[in-house]
Amino acid sequence: MADPRLKAALAAKQFVVAPGIFDMISARIADRMGFSALYATGYGTVASHLGIPDAGVATFTDMVGRMGRFAQSSTTPVIADADTGYGGLLNVRHTVMGYEAAGITAIQLEDQEVPKKCGHTPGRRVIPAAEMALKIEVAAEARKSDDFLIIARTDARTSLGLDEAIRRGKLYRQAGADIVFIESPETEEEMVRIGGEIDAPLLANNVDGGGRTPILSARRLAEIGYDIAIYPALGFLSVAATLERAYGHLLREGDTNALPQDVIYDFAKMNELMGFPEVWDFDKRWARPDARDAAE
Repeated sequence: MADPRLKAALAAKQFVVAPGIFDMISARIADRMGFSALYATGYGTVASHLGIPDAGVATFTDMVGRMGRFAQSSTTPVIADADTGYGGLLNVRHTVMGYEAAGITAIQLEDQEVPKKCGHTPGRRVIPAAEMALKIEVAAEARKSDDFLIIARTDARTSLGLDEAIRRGKLYRQAGADIVFIESPETEEEMVRIGGEIDAPLLANNVDGGGRTPILSARRLAEIGYDIAIYPALGFLSVAATLERAYGHLLREGDTNALPQDVIYDFAKMNELMGFPEVWDFDKRWARPDARDAAE
């Protein structure tokens, strides 16, 4: 079931910052931090689950189970990347129904051709705007709850220019999108124009490590008309950098004795994060009578 808190936050004009999650460890850590929402990134989820590029190879079946696990294990509303809806109109309907049943709160659908390409990468091509508008209408009709939000993303800026991207954003809003996502604006001035011309809750995609869009502060984004900022790559880029550092040290030194402590997560904290104390408690309560007697 969708979490009504995200819709309520947007209605109250509370700016939402959503870190990217890509596996269950990142989801558990982010869920404890106090964010208003978590963003289940397609790039990171495909990379961690399948070990391949986010280039339209992953299917609905690959993704819905992973996304649902994020939602079911979190107390924070989860926004999930659903690519193009994995096909045509019937696929979009099936995707929305599946993601909503899995516990996702907001679903992101994009207007790229199939197979899609990851945002902020070259060669992205978009379908006709009218075709995408129909996808949004189908998505809005397919959901059971109004708390389940539809995010309409357009990748038209990179190939067709900002004017077309803004036109599409307005059209998708009219078609029933709750949130509009103009992917890959290239300057702050472009972002100001998007915020001034599209009358809808807006999402900014902050891609750390070399994205096409300038990363603005939450305060600045709110000032120019945005409502949500996602950081899809922050988690998996940070993990990759730390793993490279740690594994490299092991290869060079032959042990981990001198590895800086800020590279290693405390093992006791990790046990607590993953829920081992509950398991140990269970084992104590349900130990065999002879085992309890021996322990006493």
